[in-house]
Amino acid sequence: MTIGPQFPVYIPSKSRAAIATTPRVLDVLGVDYRLVVEEAQADEYRRAFDPDRVLVLDPTFQRDYDTFDDLGDTKSRGPGPARNFAWEHARSEGATWHWVMDDNIRLFARFDQNRRIPVGDGAMFAAMETFALRYRNLAMVGPEYWMFQRSRERVRPFRLNTRIFSCNLIRNDVRQRWRGRYNEDLDLSISVLKAGWTTVLFQTFLQWKTPTQVMPGGNTEAFYAEEGTTAKSRMAVAMHPDVCRLAYRWGRAHHVADFARWKDRPLVRRSAEEIPTDPIYREKREAR
Repeated sequence: MTIGPQFPVYIPSKSRAAIATTPRVLDVLGVDYRLVVEEAQADEYRRAFDPDRVLVLDPTFQRDYDTFDDLGDTKSRGPGPARNFAWEHARSEGATWHWVMDDNIRLFARFDQNRRIPVGDGAMFAAMETFALRYRNLAMVGPEYWMFQRSRERVRPFRLNTRIFSCNLIRNDVRQRWRGRYNEDLDLSISVLKAGWTTVLFQTFLQWKTPTQVMPGGNTEAFYAEEGTTAKSRMAVAMHPDVCRLAYRWGRAHHVADFARWKDRPLVRRSAEEIPTDPIYREKREAR
């Protein structure tokens, strides 16, 4: 029996049909997913992956997307439109939560007794879902980056009310949406916290992701190859000047976000009778 997520998984991807790692990792783990791609690249992705897994991005999501700048179509709008499309697609299927993942994740692991242990199936996603469904005020969860989990340190299983990057399980009835040409994951994390929700970053589950500006295609091709990280860091500060500031580290610009104001906001537990099940995906889960 294969153990995996009960909620739908989406992977926005651009110009990486031959090299996108996340879908290939999920294939090995036996996890279902769908790729969200632009129409001009759809055939290329259908040749590289199961055609039934390729969803064509509705261009109205690009046209209506809030880039949080005045540059219009002079440069790529980033992955935000595809992420909003995935959100609405999940809602249209009746799902109450959905996953959205970057396309350049190379490995998923669990952190146990200070060891990073690669996983062999999708059980870690099912575990995060089970946790998320227990709480009334939880909007988003995800795994920590491999590089930020130090094996010599003692860490808690999760951190409350911080940013969730690259691999996000999102509650579908949250009113906030992806926005911004850059740093849309940081913006969504801060926006849901400002709206009164909580987030959980699991330190017992990890993702190993190709660093920014390394893999061709995606934002590397659209933004970072020419302009570096300064523009995206400045946008984070412009979006949330009360939370973010600009800093220069390791030879390039970075944003620094302070989540301290939300550190004491607690999770609110549901009773056993209140824990929801997803009617669309329950049957799929039980059939495994």
